[in-house]
Amino acid sequence: MGILNTLLRAVTWWNGQTLNTQFYTWRHGTRVGQDDQGNTFYQSKDGKRRWVIFNGESEASRVSPEWHGWLHHTHAETPLDKPLAHKPWEKPHRENLTGTALAYAPAGSIRRENPPERRDYEAWSPE
Repeated sequence: MGILNTLLRAVTWWNGQTLNTQFYTWRHGTRVGQDDQGNTFYQSKDGKRRWVIFNGESEASRVSPEWHGWLHHTHAETPLDKPLAHKPWEKPHRENLTGTALAYAPAGSIRRENPPERRDYEAWSPE
């Protein structure tokens, strides 16, 4: 299984990091933290570049707003050093569920298992 994982990392970028990214991170990166999903965040030794190594599938919506702000130099400190204040009405961060079985389906959608019966519509039929 180890050879297969190495081969996958050599030719795919969506399953975590490639071998080239791992080598670059080893040479130039400094680990600054990890989020609750297991994604690991790095910055270059001079502090100019920042990046994330995903734990599993590389999906940008898996990065929480706190870490997103740090990655894009909106915040100088990591969320571990200076956590963002959250309002009581804020919901926890979730990744984008579009295209999955958990995606939002409005009432009456054909994607729902049991769409409700429509009583506000009467089908036309020719006489």
